[in-house]
Amino acid sequence: MDGAENNSLETAFEPLLQFEMEMGTFLSDWHHCDQLSTFVARMISHNRTDPVRHSNFFSSALNELLEVSFRGGSVDGRIGCAVYRQGPTERVKLTFPCPPGQRQFYREAISKTRKANAYARYLDAISTDLAPSREVVLLDLAINFDAQLRLEESEPPSITLVVDLPLEGIVS
Repeated sequence: MDGAENNSLETAFEPLLQFEMEMGTFLSDWHHCDQLSTFVARMISHNRTDPVRHSNFFSSALNELLEVSFRGGSVDGRIGCAVYRQGPTERVKLTFPCPPGQRQFYREAISKTRKANAYARYLDAISTDLAPSREVVLLDLAINFDAQLRLEESEPPSITLVVDLPLEGIVS
């Protein structure tokens, strides 16, 4: 996708909210994942068809993403999160420092969310893993939230996970 196409896709999404903080501060307490996801979900869900349901779904999905960055992040740099909306879909862009050795992990994990065997991989992982790995969390978003995931790589040390969540269409 060239730059012009990417810009036209980005303009179709309206910005809702964004935050940024020092990664060291974020990593200082596991509860930051839950606190931030709950706050953001409440802020953006007020005008959805079922605000409480939407807030619960969004908070769960964002919490998972924040935990991915928490587990794989580096204390140097900043974490940033921006939320956009287009119709029934929320787009989350989560940018965080990523050690050079982990960039390939994220490339592969994101690509596995789009493969035909993603569901089978997910079921196998949740039945055998004691604690969900970062890869399983990304598969969970793709399978259970019908999310579309991609990776934007900028100059090191940061990466950006872009996750489109069509939460208004999820049937519970």
